[in-house]
Amino acid sequence: MNQHGRYGTAGRPSDKGNRLSGRLIAIGDIHGCDIAFDLLLRQINPSADDITIALGDYIDRGPNSKGVVNRLIQLSQVTSLVPLLGNHEEMMLAVLQGEREHADWLRFGGVETLESYGFQGDRDFLPPEHAQFFGELLNYYETDDFFFTHAAYDPQLPLEEQPAELLRWHSLRDGMPEPHQNGKTAVVGHTANRSGQIVRTDHLICLDTYCYGGGWLTAMDLRTGQTWQANQAGELRR
Repeated sequence: MNQHGRYGTAGRPSDKGNRLSGRLIAIGDIHGCDIAFDLLLRQINPSADDITIALGDYIDRGPNSKGVVNRLIQLSQVTSLVPLLGNHEEMMLAVLQGEREHADWLRFGGVETLESYGFQGDRDFLPPEHAQFFGELLNYYETDDFFFTHAAYDPQLPLEEQPAELLRWHSLRDGMPEPHQNGKTAVVGHTANRSGQIVRTDHLICLDTYCYGGGWLTAMDLRTGQTWQANQAGELRR
């Protein structure tokens, strides 16, 4: 554990006015792309002064979901890590809890996740530290100027009342939400932009740039606008 708790500030849904001296870094959907993630982190070099928000979908589709989760847990030792719950983590957890048919998850990348964990038929395949990590993921996170969800939001509802369907499943292709009533800029993932470009409007930033499909893994310092991109081929783009 670091000085900020099990997963840094992840025990709280907001960090208003706190730690303004460091960077506020958001990372888009990783989807098991361990090479891109490691390369991105080497470029960013998160520190104890930073807050690092992972926007969800750490698993599925890419080749090494287990390695990505290991890296996130390691990252929590050196920075204030805020990991959000994505729809892919939601699917996996529902299957493991017997609340959803396994086929629903497997056809969306669950096979690759199971292979990365060396699955041999035991439903309790997650190491205890990984199970704890997944159990502590947040629905949203909020600072003075930004709020973070995996997918989208209802502009008229407070963040603590948002429906799971919007937080984790809504695609921006099905409609861009209006500005939220809190007046803050939304930072989301989930809707993959296959061009590899960040989607940005006056009130919303989407950082899912299709890493698992041959695109880029993107991170942004929200306070300065600096961005970093890496891909699974081990390449950087500035």
